[in-house]
Amino acid sequence: MDSVSVQIFEEFDGLVSERFLGRVAQLTLEHEQIERSLSLVIADDDTVRELNRTYRGLDQTTDVLSFAFDNQGEYYGEGSPPSDWTEDVEFILPTSVDVGLGEVIISYPQALRQATEAGRDVNDELAHLTTHGILHLLGHDHMVDAEQEVMAAKETAILAEALGALNE
Repeated sequence: MDSVSVQIFEEFDGLVSERFLGRVAQLTLEHEQIERSLSLVIADDDTVRELNRTYRGLDQTTDVLSFAFDNQGEYYGEGSPPSDWTEDVEFILPTSVDVGLGEVIISYPQALRQATEAGRDVNDELAHLTTHGILHLLGHDHMVDAEQEVMAAKETAILAEALGALNE
């Protein structure tokens, strides 16, 4: 099942492998036994910062943002988020329609900075951020230690399996 759409901003063409990241995302979904589609976008700092400001109320760049199609997520800014979405809203779609899991948006420049700082390959960082973002779409978080430990253990297991499969 090809359920992952990967879009890469033009300025990063040739720096990022659409096939590699699509496969990491697909292996993450398979590991978590999820049969829903998702979109993965490799963007620039300005785009990620604007999305973070608009939809989370945080005026800063970040490495990865996850937007689930079935919940609004946490808004940290002052006032109300820019949407009137509530959990009471239900969309009735035919059972044959895959509404998708959501969208993961990664800042390539931030991933590169983090990889350089950690002394690792940017593709490893992108793979980690892809998996991390998908786990957020599935409801995992790292705001408290217990949740962070569970999420980190899942990331480690998924990446070991995914990167092992990709290197075979």
